[in-house]
Amino acid sequence: MFIKRFIFLLLCIASPFGRQGVALEISHIGMASPNRIEIVFQNGGVETGRQIPYVKQNGDEVRQDHQNAWLYREGRRIGALVGKNADVFMPFDQFVGEHFDISPMTDPQNVAIHSADDDHYQTPQHPKAIHRKSKPINIARIDSWQFDAPVEHHLFLQLPHSLQTDALYDIQFANADLEPVEFVYQPQKMRSESVHVSQIGFRPSDPVKTAFLSCWMGSGGGLDFGSRISFSLIDNEAGAIVYSSTATLSKSAKVQDEDAYKNNFNLTNVYELDFSAVSAPGDYRVYVKNIGCSYPFPISENAWRSAFITSARGFYHQRSGVALQEPFTDFIRPRPFHPGDGMKIYASTTRLMDSRNGLSDQDPDNFRNLVAGKTDEEVAGAWGGLMDAGDWDRRIQHLRVSVLLLELAEMHPDYFSSLSLNIPESGNALPDIVDEALFNLDFYRRLQTPEGGVRGGVESEEHPKFGECSWQESLTVMAYAPGVWSSYGYAGTAARAAFVLEALKTLQPETEAQEFASLADLYRQSALRAMQWAETQYQSTDWNNLKPQIRNGMEIRPMDDNHAVRDARNFAAAELFRLTGDESWSRLFADTTRLNDPKAELSVWEDHNQSDAAWVYARTDQPGADPQLKEYCKNAIIKEAEDRIRTQQKTGFRWTKNDWAPPATSMSSPDAVSLVRAHALTGQVKYLQAAVLACQAGAGANPLNLCYTTRLGHRWPQNPLHLDSRQTGQMPPEGLTIFGPVNPKERTDYFGQKIAQPFLYPPAEEWPIMESYWDIFWNPIMCEFTVHRPMAANAYVWGYLAARK
Repeated sequence: MFIKRFIFLLLCIASPFGRQGVALEISHIGMASPNRIEIVFQNGGVETGRQIPYVKQNGDEVRQDHQNAWLYREGRRIGALVGKNADVFMPFDQFVGEHFDISPMTDPQNVAIHSADDDHYQTPQHPKAIHRKSKPINIARIDSWQFDAPVEHHLFLQLPHSLQTDALYDIQFANADLEPVEFVYQPQKMRSESVHVSQIGFRPSDPVKTAFLSCWMGSGGGLDFGSRISFSLIDNEAGAIVYSSTATLSKSAKVQDEDAYKNNFNLTNVYELDFSAVSAPGDYRVYVKNIGCSYPFPISENAWRSAFITSARGFYHQRSGVALQEPFTDFIRPRPFHPGDGMKIYASTTRLMDSRNGLSDQDPDNFRNLVAGKTDEEVAGAWGGLMDAGDWDRRIQHLRVSVLLLELAEMHPDYFSSLSLNIPESGNALPDIVDEALFNLDFYRRLQTPEGGVRGGVESEEHPKFGECSWQESLTVMAYAPGVWSSYGYAGTAARAAFVLEALKTLQPETEAQEFASLADLYRQSALRAMQWAETQYQSTDWNNLKPQIRNGMEIRPMDDNHAVRDARNFAAAELFRLTGDESWSRLFADTTRLNDPKAELSVWEDHNQSDAAWVYARTDQPGADPQLKEYCKNAIIKEAEDRIRTQQKTGFRWTKNDWAPPATSMSSPDAVSLVRAHALTGQVKYLQAAVLACQAGAGANPLNLCYTTRLGHRWPQNPLHLDSRQTGQMPPEGLTIFGPVNPKERTDYFGQKIAQPFLYPPAEEWPIMESYWDIFWNPIMCEFTVHRPMAANAYVWGYLAARK
């Protein structure tokens, strides 16, 4: 019934295209610095192809190419037919408008500034210099692998004279297609792209509140704002200045030490504008003298709470096996991957750990080993869980979401018991974040075999077909075989669920306490069965003498005793000891931990990552725990937190990461789990302060003034790689935190960067890393996301900042 209603919705759409754009418009004019005007032009638009029911026309021809059914009409390929019945048409996108050559506008003789109110400009004056940067702001896939793009151009006009407050100016262009632009110079009211602040805002008691000032001008390089930069905080309601101070240089463009690889991520000076002394609730903007203002932001007790709710609702929008619909969301999606709709999941004899999607580097691609192990056995109950990203697999790594949500519920049970996420389970006895954690966990519990082993998840035979949505999946879908890695990971998570439910039981009325107790026992018994199965398999495996296996004529090399297997075993042992008090699990933890000396590190590349296990063991109250080992675990957590603080002190925008790791998602979401845990263990304010600072770049305090979580803040990603929304013409659902910027010098051969390159100026390799995010959908390394990274850590840190005392 739901799918019929959804098809009716598609039929009501007059055109198969959406999100129309115009040929050229000016989207912003403001000051980049006291003597530079910044004008932002947007050139062109995209009519995004969206699914419509297919109505065959005379002469239509369908040509099969690999996995896609391309539709040709009048000899031209116009899109693809999708779904198992090929009864839905997905057209290509269309570029709207004409490309505009902006380069002549960088000649100062082609631009003039005039004002009847300012003596210096009563005779039109040319800028002293004009600099430019340009980037794509969407992408039109106009054929199977051809692209066109609307472009955003930033022009920086260096002025011959300062502007006069309250004077009216008009900017005239030699190009007749460009109308003159008028603006009144009122810097206390004008927004400047150079002023960056969190669009989430702050709690009054946050120990640090800060904004930033920076500008990279593309062909003009970085901008030096000089010294003694005055800034103020303005109350938006009263229009009054409530605080004033002077900016400090956070990072010079000349200093290349933001990480161990001697990177400078900004290529311009970055200045910090600290207003931590302000704690009065209100709606504010940061004003930099003679330049302009930031986006408005709140200081409110609910600032982090609101942000956390948006972030956590991202998990609801990634649910598989259920329909998404009102009143829980305005993003409408039929139920995908459910056996009740005819979806069949076939067992594979390949474990997730033996796939490139798991731990193996011997798998030639992400799917070959999985497909080689396919059988005709159907797997029952393989529905639910959280879909990975823009596509739809569900893998054991996604239990990271459940681990961190359960941790929040454990640390702050009262706070989260009263917090609603507006999900179908809202109103039952469980906290909503626990319901979300269990929805994810239950998928893997249904994948548990009678013997106790847990399958690694569900995966299609290939990446999705062009134009196909999740509920239309027509590729063969398989479940990974049970393996020790997936079973250990599940055992630890299920044990944590049992522990948290036992703790929450004590806070419930007697009538509801029994429900909590029954659920806790369900997960306890499931965790023990998974652990016992995994231990039997682990102990009986000759890890030093593994032999290749032949499946369907293909050789598969089984994964060895990888450190990720040892780490999962260590985590499961810690959780089961905390849950049961059985000292055999404590001994197994001691035998498998790498944290057996006071200087041990939580994580060492290709050796171990035992952060979750350390946290559990450090906090366990079981009498059989080794007190020295507990101290070592606590020391390791604090040591990593101190390392993050040291790196943070070197970065211009105060994000942080492992100094030797690539930046990955550190600029779109906070690498602050150890900072949160260190604060919870010690109560020391420096860890809380560092955690707040680590969130700023992802929340909008960055050169793009972009909050990297969908539907949050004033500016957020419009084109995340989320197939179900893109292909149905809907706005992306809330709560998707995307990967964000990458180092363009390291991605010269990456297909997404090659797609963007023709529309970039300067070339991609010359852009600062902090600005190297292009919102163009078909660039997964920037525009995609996964529920376990960065979404899980983002929600965890924001949730802690909302709930902490």
